[in-house]
Amino acid sequence: MAEPRRVDFERWRRRSRLIRTLRVVLPVSIALIFAGLVGSVAWSTFNSQPKQARAGDEPIRLVTPRFVGRDDKGRPFVLTAVSATRDRLDYQRVMLNKPALVLDEGGPDELRINGADGVFHEQDGKLELSGGVKLADAKNAFNTAASLFDTKTGEVIGSGPIQGAGGLGEITAKSYGVYDKGDRMVFKGGVRSRLETKK
Repeated sequence: MAEPRRVDFERWRRRSRLIRTLRVVLPVSIALIFAGLVGSVAWSTFNSQPKQARAGDEPIRLVTPRFVGRDDKGRPFVLTAVSATRDRLDYQRVMLNKPALVLDEGGPDELRINGADGVFHEQDGKLELSGGVKLADAKNAFNTAASLFDTKTGEVIGSGPIQGAGGLGEITAKSYGVYDKGDRMVFKGGVRSRLETKK
């Protein structure tokens, strides 16, 4: 009788030891698995954030863009360029490469302006041109360093030097403005002109 009891007791002790071990090992294993999952998620999140930020920082670039509209006098205008890039800090600001604007194309008040570089402000419809700007209509042809064209009013102003030929002859000045559909041009600062007598 003693021998079977001893065998049963040993068997119970082994089972008791196994249960105690499992009570420690299983929770530790679960904790380790949970920590591994949390670490994996955190690692993936931290590694993906810089990539997403870099992708979001890339500016939007358009090839051969075409902007169409009308000024407050109802005259249509078309603005084209070799390429356009939106400012990632100001979505309404578009940088243009070799912009060219035609106002009232084929009409009596046709005006053409082009330059090496430009910035178009979509919100207020203003176009800044720089780098060998050429301005021409039916009566005048001028070269200037920079121009600001308001697509809403159709007015052109510039603070840089301007030179060219108008209806009356050659003119040079430090600043200028074109108003009333090109019928009125105002020149300021060191204005010099050579009038041509019509025969």
